[in-house]
Amino acid sequence: MGEFWPVRDVLTYLTGNWRVERTVRDLASDAEGRFAGTTVFGPFEDAGLLHHESGTFVWQGVPRPAERTLRFLPGPHPGTALVRFSDGRPFHDLDLTSGRHVADHPCAADLYRGEFTVRDEHHWQSVWRVRGPAKDLVLTTGYARVG
Repeated sequence: MGEFWPVRDVLTYLTGNWRVERTVRDLASDAEGRFAGTTVFGPFEDAGLLHHESGTFVWQGVPRPAERTLRFLPGPHPGTALVRFSDGRPFHDLDLTSGRHVADHPCAADLYRGEFTVRDEHHWQSVWRVRGPAKDLVLTTGYARVG
């Protein structure tokens, strides 16, 4: 088996519950935060998945509850998805047919570049590099299937 694990059907692969651990590094200040929680990928409307993440984010020693919701809609073929924010605005595309994908998301003056890698049927990771006039961040998230 190679370094990456190809995914034939991304929505089927993601369906279910995942344990999430994220580090957020501010490269400008060298500050670091951590998020720990869960992500549930459940059915959304007629097709697709609703991604709901919830947990605790600790920044500069202060824990806070945190959550977000995304929509994962079917892409042009089963190994792909179109990722949208909770309000339906486009976020990025996702193609895991090779087990690895890089996606860009311009946000105002900042550029978010995400690299997604699948290690096996129970583990995948995203690394977002955020650069802009006010941001210089690296967000590394590990996902481990629960159950």
